[in-house]
Amino acid sequence: MAHIQHPFHFDPGYGYTLERLLAVQPPSPPENFAEFWQNRYQKILSLHPYFNMGQCGSHAGFKIFDIQYRSTDHFDIGGWLLEPEHQAIRQCIVVGHGYGGRDQPDYHFNIPETAFLFPCFRGLSRSRSPRLSEQPHFHVLHDIDDPHRYVLGGCVEDLWLGVSLMQELYPRAADKVGYMGISFGGGIGALAIPWDKRIRRAHLNVPTFGCQLLRLSLPTIGSGAAVTGYVQKRGHIPATLAYYDAAIAATFAAQPIHIAAALFDPMVAPPGQFAVYNAWAGPKSLFVLDAGHFEYPRQEQQNQQLLWCLQAFFGDWSSQL
Repeated sequence: MAHIQHPFHFDPGYGYTLERLLAVQPPSPPENFAEFWQNRYQKILSLHPYFNMGQCGSHAGFKIFDIQYRSTDHFDIGGWLLEPEHQAIRQCIVVGHGYGGRDQPDYHFNIPETAFLFPCFRGLSRSRSPRLSEQPHFHVLHDIDDPHRYVLGGCVEDLWLGVSLMQELYPRAADKVGYMGISFGGGIGALAIPWDKRIRRAHLNVPTFGCQLLRLSLPTIGSGAAVTGYVQKRGHIPATLAYYDAAIAATFAAQPIHIAAALFDPMVAPPGQFAVYNAWAGPKSLFVLDAGHFEYPRQEQQNQQLLWCLQAFFGDWSSQL
């Protein structure tokens, strides 16, 4: 990779070579890590995904629906649902967004016979709430000292209930539910997928929340900087973070995964991204990006190559990686 010019006071590559990135390992999990997440997931399965929706237009071969469903703690999750206009629906994909939120659905995936759900995680964009800040540097700190109430756990539950919703809407595609998530949505996906076998395969793009302790030691301009500042101010690392480590969660995963991880990223430090890939216990494939969260010369070319990979990955469910 050619050297990338940047304005930051730190190196967003952190001195890591690709070989060194591929050697980053997750920390050991808390003793009750699996029990913590399995218990949360089982509670979600007992909930009915109450929702309302209405068609608001059509575009690029899709019927577009505004949709809202009830999640845990009485949060209403807003977003969009896309249905193909002229194709049978044979699979569903839930799509998670970055910490910048989402102001519209994506139309460019070109994956046939697929319905897409674009939820906005609690507190963000269409799921704004007076109970949560929409600013990432505050959102990521909400209830960080309580593992049972930490906002990231609620976002995982938003995702699980989104899967429940898609299975109710499309029972004929209930055994072909996938997930795509970028950045914040990638990290939430890594935390959610290992426990939810209804999600049959997934793609994570520059996922965050990997190797939390290492993440805190690396300067960034992202939500990790807010957590680092919190730790420095309070003088302790919340025990909660060990339960919300995407790389630890990945060690419990069985589903096929496709991960795009970046060599250079000022918002989500690459060692944490690669740690999620390295730790993933199921079948996996890696797409290496020159950079994440930053414009770079080969960006358009790599984005197109990645799109082709995703079309193949989600287009042939009979194949394994």
